[in-house]
Amino acid sequence: MNPVRPAPDRHDDCSAPILGPSSMTPSSQADRGAAATALPTASIDRVVENGVPVYYLQGLWRLSHLPEAINALREAAPAQGPRCVLDGSRLKALDTAAAFVVFRRLAEVGYAAGSVSLRAMAEGQSRLIALVIERMHAPAARPSPPRLGPVARLGAAALAVAAHLRAHAAFIGAVAVEMLSLVRAPRHFRYREATSQFESAALDAIPIASLVTLLIGVVFAYLLGVQAQQYGATIFVVDGVGLAICRELSPILVAVIVAGRSGAAFTAQIGSMKVQEETDAIRTLGLSPTQVLVIPRLVALIFGVPLLVFVGDVAGIAGGILVSAWQLDIAPATFVTRLHTVLAPSSVVVGLGKAPVFGVFIATIACRMGMSVARDARSVGEHTTSTVVQSIVWVIVLDAAFAVALQRLGI
Repeated sequence: MNPVRPAPDRHDDCSAPILGPSSMTPSSQADRGAAATALPTASIDRVVENGVPVYYLQGLWRLSHLPEAINALREAAPAQGPRCVLDGSRLKALDTAAAFVVFRRLAEVGYAAGSVSLRAMAEGQSRLIALVIERMHAPAARPSPPRLGPVARLGAAALAVAAHLRAHAAFIGAVAVEMLSLVRAPRHFRYREATSQFESAALDAIPIASLVTLLIGVVFAYLLGVQAQQYGATIFVVDGVGLAICRELSPILVAVIVAGRSGAAFTAQIGSMKVQEETDAIRTLGLSPTQVLVIPRLVALIFGVPLLVFVGDVAGIAGGILVSAWQLDIAPATFVTRLHTVLAPSSVVVGLGKAPVFGVFIATIACRMGMSVARDARSVGEHTTSTVVQSIVWVIVLDAAFAVALQRLGI
């Protein structure tokens, strides 16, 4: 057995070649052991220069040498003075684990990351240290929420709904205040923006609203006609189609179309502007985002939804006329005459009266959700989806409330 050679001085050259196991002789194995002993390990020297502590990192500061690095840091003298210097002129290698240990130890002895200056660090080591400092100051990841039972989930859902209602109420109040200010100073109203929104939300939606209500009129008249033929009462199909389309189906269908089309567009537009900080730019210019973005869209839907409901009434009745002429042998002139006789104007007025209310709720929900978007693209998608869902739910709830109230009033 060969005697163990003494370790060379730590400042000697340690770039000895490494041989594979198959080519090692006993003497070469001893040389390799000596070379391994000569490799610099993690150590630290503390020197005071001009009254400032300077910590010289020496050797290999890597994960594999982390125990040695921790011991070296423990032996370093405590902090003296408001700042210190970290010198890397004697540093052979550095990884993120060792850098984290260094800065954590310096923070423990009184040196925060902002009070540590770097000196003689390689460019890659400086970038690595900057990354470690950034991650050290990043907020901790949220723990996974605990799993709730059925009762707890019901309570959480109730609290979320209550928070939504409070936020909607606050937003409606803010919009009402801005509208009162516009009443006092009408010149501040953005007519061009309101006209543009009316065109995109109402006029451009006429084809799809007409198509949907026409098809619904066809389906409703067909199904009603199949049942009426069994009793020889096909003429009463006119009564059912006119009343259902004008009073219920057209307002609801148009509101759903507007919610999925214009409501989602409003949320996405305002949310994207908030992500790109355009709403902050509007405030910087001394303007109100509510007056610039919300009120023109609100006015556009207040006047646009009744127009679409009227178009839907005409298209739905036209679908009933087509089915009646094709299947029930009711001439279009006979259909129209019967419709004038049985369809009360109040039914048309009720359907048109629901439309502005639906428009107000859709515009308010859409704009509020757009204004509450966080500054990321995922939040825009989530709020857009929430807008459509909330708008459709509120339309159905309002329609049910209208049905009960009008029934009580005998209208």
